[in-house]
Amino acid sequence: MSFNTSTEGSRTSSSTRWVQLILGIICMASVANLQYGWTLFVLPIQHQWGWSKAEIQVAFSIFILLETWLVPFEGAIVDRIGPRWMVCAGGVATFLAWFIDSHATSLGMLYLGGAIAGFAGGAVYGTCVGNALKWFPDKRGLCGGLTAAGFGAGAAITIAPIRAMIASSGYQHTFLVFAIIYGVIIVVVSNFLRAPRPQDVPATVKIKVAQGTEDLPPSRALLSPMFWIMYLMFFLVAAGGLMSAAQLAPIAHERGIADMPITLFGISTTAIVAALTLHSITNGVGRPLNGWISDHIGRANMMGLAFGIEALCIAAFGFFGTSAVSFVITDALVFLFWGDIFSLFAATVGDAFGRQYVTVNYGLMYTAKGVASLLVPIGNVLTHYTGSWHAVYAVGCIMNLIAALLGFFVLRPMINSRLKSPSQLAPAQADLGVSRAQSA
Repeated sequence: MSFNTSTEGSRTSSSTRWVQLILGIICMASVANLQYGWTLFVLPIQHQWGWSKAEIQVAFSIFILLETWLVPFEGAIVDRIGPRWMVCAGGVATFLAWFIDSHATSLGMLYLGGAIAGFAGGAVYGTCVGNALKWFPDKRGLCGGLTAAGFGAGAAITIAPIRAMIASSGYQHTFLVFAIIYGVIIVVVSNFLRAPRPQDVPATVKIKVAQGTEDLPPSRALLSPMFWIMYLMFFLVAAGGLMSAAQLAPIAHERGIADMPITLFGISTTAIVAALTLHSITNGVGRPLNGWISDHIGRANMMGLAFGIEALCIAAFGFFGTSAVSFVITDALVFLFWGDIFSLFAATVGDAFGRQYVTVNYGLMYTAKGVASLLVPIGNVLTHYTGSWHAVYAVGCIMNLIAALLGFFVLRPMINSRLKSPSQLAPAQADLGVSRAQSA
């Protein structure tokens, strides 16, 4: 049964919130390659300077740590002043990050570029996801997923051009060109972003999943056991995907299939480009798709299903992705279900803790990705001592199975007991952004 609320008064056109959603997706797509395009630069940087892959990947870990751990602070600012200036700052930082990378002649400069990229990614990511959750209290799974999909799939359209430019003009020139492109896009689009006003909430809202009845500030959200169960689940699932994203090109080269020809959608390319392109697409598609399903069957149910399937996909990639075709297909399946953490947990934070503080509350949850990034260098160490990548993917598989069990047997009972339907909601409550609820 759906719960309906009505509000009165003048309202903006319903198309306004969809325009805001599209603007957020454009910004997200423009910072996507700070993470997903990084793997293309690792080997060229190593060949240029002779640094080890482990030393170079420290820059990636710094990026992930700052991209995630700064989001709560950025979110607190956004919840007070709106999204425009934070996203604009993220655009400027996007340019600076890859500009510095293009001139880096030492590991210190490379790490500085990673740090600035971390601020840029978090400023844009946290702001745009939070803004989508505020504009769409009735479609959090779908629209949070669509916004996150911009980050997941945004890299797909530029993976091939970036790799081609690296091959023809060098990685430093490529860093500089795309620094300008991405920076300009984000700064321009940021000027049209805004947070919803009370009258922008739809007059009639149908809620199909359990939601809380009040807006909890971070100090209260952090006291909830539900928050920490979700945090653990987020960490477990994020770790496996981050290791795959950072090490994909080196793994392909070690298996001798990176440059093998393969045809994808009628286009002939190399296996590594096909894998990066296809997994960017599936990563993007999976976020709104799984989020939309969760809008109908419940967040915890979807988490349990998706993370269980993800465990099987990681095992398949690690143990059977040894040919060009199997490598591309299994990698795409891994990212089809990995990316849903960024829609499912964002929507659940909004459901559980309300809309008013959703940017900062989700920012706190998002730091789990930063903690998970600490395992990226450990993957290299584990591979060095075992002589293969199998141990890494076995660990990732187990992590996802644990998360799936937590979703079914711990988080779902918490949601059913804590998030219950109110008997009546006044119209004013909807205008204030207080969540509507229904028992799962």
